[in-house]
Amino acid sequence: MREDELRTLVQRSPWLIRALCVVRDSGLPDAWIGAGSVRDLVWAERYGDGFDPSLVRDVDVVFLDPADLSGDNDDRATRRLVMAWSEPPWEAKNQAAVHTWYPAKFGGGPVAPLRTIADAVATWPEYATAVAVRLDAHDQITVCAPHGLDDLLDGVWRRNPARVSPEISRQRLARHRPAERWSGVRVVT
Repeated sequence: MREDELRTLVQRSPWLIRALCVVRDSGLPDAWIGAGSVRDLVWAERYGDGFDPSLVRDVDVVFLDPADLSGDNDDRATRRLVMAWSEPPWEAKNQAAVHTWYPAKFGGGPVAPLRTIADAVATWPEYATAVAVRLDAHDQITVCAPHGLDDLLDGVWRRNPARVSPEISRQRLARHRPAERWSGVRVVT
């Protein structure tokens, strides 16, 4: 099962396990770590020289709080994580509020409010980054991968058309340079 492959990679990273514990214990509602930090771990282990936490640009923490859609909520959530562990570059975002800021920041028309974390993760820019993980109360790793794990685990960079235009995808590809960073990663356009 592909989820077990991902769980094994996560379990081998004491740094990510500690980050998952901080997120779980933060009290943020329905909180997960996803996107680039999960991709970086998997691709560095499978296609690079091993995962180096000091190279993580940000730790994307997503949570769902429909009662408070303010930007201050994101800031408070990020501060809460930093207070628990100052090392990672935390970036917490309330997925229930995405519809309030996404068009102004990224362009395009209105987006529907997101009702679940799975709904949010399903819209992330590439299928390989449309993945999130968390620790449950029993220290078991739960995986949220609405588009599956094949692209992540098989090293495929492929645009998720749910919300990312080809132009934005090209910009992200130029910025992240996946085939240069991880030998063996294939870019599918």
